[in-house]
Amino acid sequence: MTLAEEIILLLEQQAVTQGFTCVKQLWLEIGDLAGVDAEALDFCPETIKLDTLAADARVHIRHQPGQGHCPRCEQTLIVHSRLDACPQCGHYPLQIQGGDAMRVCELEVE
Repeated sequence: MTLAEEIILLLEQQAVTQGFTCVKQLWLEIGDLAGVDAEALDFCPETIKLDTLAADARVHIRHQPGQGHCPRCEQTLIVHSRLDACPQCGHYPLQIQGGDAMRVCELEVE
């Protein structure tokens, strides 16, 4: 719920600086390693966006796979957990290189 509230706050701040009054669509990119429950986040905005500039916004979620790099065998690979070992050589830990963030990547506004 806190993340959804922060998204609304970010949208309100951008509305002031960018000069829009209504968000029609919002695209979020959520990495598999970001620690964000996308289903819960998809539900929360409906409950907190009432009476905001995003009241009628449609939320789209894009998933980004986790990426890791093995310093031993120099492989870059998809990881499903921060605790994954390299499937090629078994080295642990992998260096996480992507899929560990959440960001607003696109807006349709009026």
